[in-house]
Amino acid sequence: METDKRHIIRKVAVNVCRFVLGITFIFSGFVKSVDPLGFFYKIQDYLEAFGLGALVHPIFSLLSGIGLSAVEFCVGIFLCLGIRRSAAAFVALLMMAFMTPLTLYLALFNPVADCGCFGDAWVLTNWQTFAKNVVLLVAAIVVFKGRKLMARFVTPKLEWMMSMYTFLFIFVLTFYCLHYLPVLDFRPYKIGVNIPSAMAIPEGAKPSLFETRFVLQKDGETKDFTTENYPYEDSTWVFVEARSVLLEKGYEPPIQDFSIADLETGDDLTERILSDSNYVFLLVMPRVEEADDGNIDLINEVYDYSVEHGYGFYALTSSSREAIELWSDRTGGEYPFGIVDDITLKTIIRSNPGLLLLRNGTILNKWSDNSLPDEYVLTDSLDKLPLGKQKPVSDVRTMGYVLLWFIVPLLLVIALDVLVVKRRERRIVAGQGEANIH
Repeated sequence: METDKRHIIRKVAVNVCRFVLGITFIFSGFVKSVDPLGFFYKIQDYLEAFGLGALVHPIFSLLSGIGLSAVEFCVGIFLCLGIRRSAAAFVALLMMAFMTPLTLYLALFNPVADCGCFGDAWVLTNWQTFAKNVVLLVAAIVVFKGRKLMARFVTPKLEWMMSMYTFLFIFVLTFYCLHYLPVLDFRPYKIGVNIPSAMAIPEGAKPSLFETRFVLQKDGETKDFTTENYPYEDSTWVFVEARSVLLEKGYEPPIQDFSIADLETGDDLTERILSDSNYVFLLVMPRVEEADDGNIDLINEVYDYSVEHGYGFYALTSSSREAIELWSDRTGGEYPFGIVDDITLKTIIRSNPGLLLLRNGTILNKWSDNSLPDEYVLTDSLDKLPLGKQKPVSDVRTMGYVLLWFIVPLLLVIALDVLVVKRRERRIVAGQGEANIH
């Protein structure tokens, strides 16, 4: 009797831990899969922090991030459904055994601000992440030791079908978001956001104090300048990059580092762009030397269209003047450039280049490099086109579509399992029983 109670308690513990672990892995893998470039940027932060940035090719980092996100998602699904139990339990334990000491190191030495385990959907401090991983490591140990006690929801004969569809689903979703834009936007620059309002500080709150610094180079010497001591008169200084530096921490609004400096004069263009009551196109290129120029004709068409109708058009980058001039010479781009912090630009849109449409500081639409509007869409002034209206976005509706694409096929497989496979097995067992009786 006592043995039976222990067995039941152990079975309950294993299955509770299995669902805690599985749901966490599903959430972690999913939010990174819908924002593959965001996870890629986080991997680059890790590599830079450990001095490995120059040794690892960006393509390898990107593919590694996609693969890791897919494995996380699939392991979570396998654990929740009770399929591939041994493999899923082993991989989960292996991942937690690696991530737990790593996040302890991050908590102690803080080489990166956050681990990025839940992307931008849920940002944890490094100590919170370590505590979470300790719990998950314990759960992974319990699940691995009792993996045979995990209840199945599908017979082993159909495991391969569910496994293959899970991998197919998450890879298709990831590459769709990589080719276009994330289907769910967890960042502060969502469509519909009014940037000035998102930058506002509530009355009485003390704001964080930032300073834009410009890195310039001359005769082998690299030096930081601010807007106050920028050497406008000395053209021998070569622009390298611009970055925002936190001087004093205070209340942090959703958007706190949106600042645009004119490439030619260094003047602040932020207010002019955000207060423009007309339409404004922003071409976002974090680094022009890394930007894809495959659709440059479409970009130039949008610029010509904006000039024709009197709309603003600015290219935003953090690259050097030399790199910008090379881009302009190669592409024939005649649009003005503004200098913005590299991290800010990567946060605004997950595409290089990417295009935004603003009016009165509100983001009306976003396009990746692979979905730019063309001459067949830009047939009139924007106030007369659907393009000039704010794009309707609903995270609930999007999640509904994503879940339908994933859950409906799984339910069909489960129905097939229950109505065909299990029924056939019961008939075989019943037939064997009757044969034994006779």
